[in-house]
Amino acid sequence: MTEKVPLIRVTNLSKSFKTDGGILPVLHNINFEIYDGSFTIIYGPSGSGKSTLLNTIIGLDAPTTGQVTYEGKDLYAMTRDELAFFRAHTMGMVQQTNNWVKSLNVIDNVALPLHFLGVVAENATQGAQSSLMRVGMQEHAHKRPDVLSGGEQQRVAMARALVNNPAYIVADEPTGNLDSKNGDALIELLRTLNKDFNRTIVLVTHNLEYLSLGDKLLLLEDGVVSEMNNFDIHKTTNKLLTDMKKRIDDWGKYEK
Repeated sequence: MTEKVPLIRVTNLSKSFKTDGGILPVLHNINFEIYDGSFTIIYGPSGSGKSTLLNTIIGLDAPTTGQVTYEGKDLYAMTRDELAFFRAHTMGMVQQTNNWVKSLNVIDNVALPLHFLGVVAENATQGAQSSLMRVGMQEHAHKRPDVLSGGEQQRVAMARALVNNPAYIVADEPTGNLDSKNGDALIELLRTLNKDFNRTIVLVTHNLEYLSLGDKLLLLEDGVVSEMNNFDIHKTTNKLLTDMKKRIDDWGKYEK
């Protein structure tokens, strides 16, 4: 039987930055694999290196040492143009803060990735309309994005991420600016895309309640990744929630 090739493989990855004070190591000898159709969650405290790790696996920032491959191909052996092509054709990105072109309405903002890929205007508009329908935002197609609520804007951002039919979706703290109701609705949309449409999801989150939804948790602390399966995620989530409750209780006693 042929061995299944991971969609993304990170091997012995380390990342350091030059600062005025010398070399600052951020990531240390990280190894993990992400398979097609999986739901992977990256979690860690502020300053743990989540954004740095994310930038390396999507082809934005080369590691200092180690390798990142996509379907067996080394991302950082590609030219700059090849990397740009890779990002445009294979992945969709949803971030905490959306960068809208304010002079364009919703449907034109969603269609932008298709225009960059050279799709003719009529087909790009049709593709954007279909993508908006997928997330239930077609009725807002001709509004400006900045008049929509935070939850609505994130659904439009999801439509934009899906418009190029990507192999996988990276969601970087997508619920950070949302209330719990809209945040949960967005996470449920990601779960639907994963379960019903076989989209590979990589979710970066600070929300403990979402950790148990993934197939795999990459817990990033002090630049080191601990990889956990679904069973370990539940144990870890319960421990983190218990520890957090104890800190809140202790703080309450101190205040009194």
